[in-house]
Amino acid sequence: MDAEGLGWLLVPLQQLVSWGAAGAMVFGGVVPYIPQYRDIRRTQNAEGFSTYVCLVLLVANILRILFWFGRRFEAPLLWQSVVMILTMLLMLKLCTEVRVANELNLKRRVFADLDPQHFWHWDSFGDYVQCVLAFTGVAGCVTYLSIDSALFVESLGFLAVLTEAMLGMPQLCRNHRHQSTEGMSIKMVLMWTSGDTFKTVYFLLNGAPLQFSACGLLQVLVDLAILGQAYVFTRHPLKPAPHAAHPASAKAL
Repeated sequence: MDAEGLGWLLVPLQQLVSWGAAGAMVFGGVVPYIPQYRDIRRTQNAEGFSTYVCLVLLVANILRILFWFGRRFEAPLLWQSVVMILTMLLMLKLCTEVRVANELNLKRRVFADLDPQHFWHWDSFGDYVQCVLAFTGVAGCVTYLSIDSALFVESLGFLAVLTEAMLGMPQLCRNHRHQSTEGMSIKMVLMWTSGDTFKTVYFLLNGAPLQFSACGLLQVLVDLAILGQAYVFTRHPLKPAPHAAHPASAKAL
């Protein structure tokens, strides 16, 4: 069968692969959070999940959507941001409900108090929504007023992907500080790594803005660094410091 005869098969096959890649880009980013969501619901304990992850991803994806108005990019990347925002809101809702149900503190903490000490530690999911809407409104107004500035638009795009790229840094620093990865889910980091690698390759192959590719590569490097920590700290665990004898105990002996 010649090349022309195969044309009728190759064209829809290429289209199918393209749709599959786009679907993976849109929904692949939320997959690592599905096991975490199910674990929180099952155990009714949200202590192991930092809601600051939600904060970082909400800010990053809101900024990315605003960047789209200044410089259009691939539609799957836009829809990925929408799906991620909805996912993080669901995570916040569950974590807030579980935490409030297990908390004995009777003092209500609300967003309207504007208390920096309790920022992102409010007692109602509605307060998180208010904060997200306030940030979106302010950022949207600034973007609307500065949309004609190429420097602003490019800076906005870079800030969006840089914020998302920093997602793994708190975990990396925590591991280094404790010289241990105990309590960290290797499965989640592996899913981060595979997802970030796929995303970076997708950026490069589809001619996404340079900010996307550069920060995607940074995400992969951070993920690999965390996996490297897991390997090193597992092979060479930190030896516990010997307990010094208490003076009173020594005297008694």
